[in-house]
Amino acid sequence: MSALGIPRHIATLDPRNVEHVLKNNFENYIKGPEFHGAMNDLFGNGIFNANGEHWKYQRKTASHIFNVKNFRDHFTDVFIKEIDYMSKHIWDKAADSGTVVDFHDVMFKFTLDSFILIGFGVQLNALGSAERVPFAVAFDEAQKSTFQRFVNPIWPITERIMRVTMPWKKTMKDHLAVVDSFARNVIEQRREQMARGEVYKDLLSRFMAAKNAEGEALNTDELRDIVLNFVIAGRDTTAQALSWTFYMLLTHPRVEAKLMEEIECVSETDDASTLYETIKGMTYAHAVFYEVLRLYPSVPLNQKYALDDDVWPDGTQIRKGDYILWCPYAQGRCEKVWGVDAKEFKPERWIEEGELKRQNQGQWPAFHAGPRVCLGQNLATLEALVAIVFLLKRYKFTLVPNQEVTYQVSLTLPMLQGMKVMVQKRGESS
Repeated sequence: MSALGIPRHIATLDPRNVEHVLKNNFENYIKGPEFHGAMNDLFGNGIFNANGEHWKYQRKTASHIFNVKNFRDHFTDVFIKEIDYMSKHIWDKAADSGTVVDFHDVMFKFTLDSFILIGFGVQLNALGSAERVPFAVAFDEAQKSTFQRFVNPIWPITERIMRVTMPWKKTMKDHLAVVDSFARNVIEQRREQMARGEVYKDLLSRFMAAKNAEGEALNTDELRDIVLNFVIAGRDTTAQALSWTFYMLLTHPRVEAKLMEEIECVSETDDASTLYETIKGMTYAHAVFYEVLRLYPSVPLNQKYALDDDVWPDGTQIRKGDYILWCPYAQGRCEKVWGVDAKEFKPERWIEEGELKRQNQGQWPAFHAGPRVCLGQNLATLEALVAIVFLLKRYKFTLVPNQEVTYQVSLTLPMLQGMKVMVQKRGESS
């Protein structure tokens, strides 16, 4: 489709086409001008927004950080500590008092605290704050504004009009000032700490020890962009995936019961390394998580920009300058792609002869595909499974009746009005 000078936008659900765009002809499809214009203020030149050599450098550097040793020895420990804090300060109190809790809101706080700790090495304490912390508020509003820019091609005009007609309303610039101030203050503090010989394991410190494509130490802007991109990537998507996972478990008791059988083998007293290996071998837990991401992908719609003419596997003619859209949300529900039971929640579809199987990336692009496949997919999966296992072992959650749990239209897939739950400690009678 095209109109009023807006470039053609071509959508596809065909796994062959998706794989062609993201993998087989990767070099021809980039983040286009629309994406850069809308995303630049928040994402900067981080890995989400970068193309070409700049992207390749960040990808290569980050790949050395997202390795098995760090997952096993450091990241798992962070998640366990944050889950313990969340359990003590939120779920235990709610169970004792009978208080209704918004599960979705808690997951956002949990993943924000976790990824800020992994990314910047500081405690944000969103979980422990009665009021929302300023960084979290600004972070959320900046992301909302970014989405509005993404869907509104005349956003520069719209934002100028709003500044005049609603001068009291905080702008994207106001929210970014809070986010940037937080990031820059942490970076400067870390430089001083590292100059004193202090050692940190967070992403910021690891990137500070690296060199950019010119062989120089990364400057403050580069560090800000790189680390914030990873926080943005991990925080929202993991919080939403956890929320949708528990929604599906609470509405599919057969699956929850089967998962409970598998997690009986997990000991909460295991060290991080042992727990990592145990969870890595949990076939049904992985199948549940993959099935949730099939029906509720963290990025429900995505796009690319064609640098040159092309022909897709199904014969579609692509012209230079076209925008390409694919929709994992619709694709996951498409019977032509997944069969007549496409709309059913069936984790067993991911298990074959007792072993976990992965689908073609073009059919299941939950973590993207090809050279830009999500570097943090194992980190996100690890955090989600650690949280799922620990929360299910400790608590029995029940949906508050007469609420509609549905999605909000956004760059990612948040719940429109959250998900209210009651919680009971396992082993206690109601």
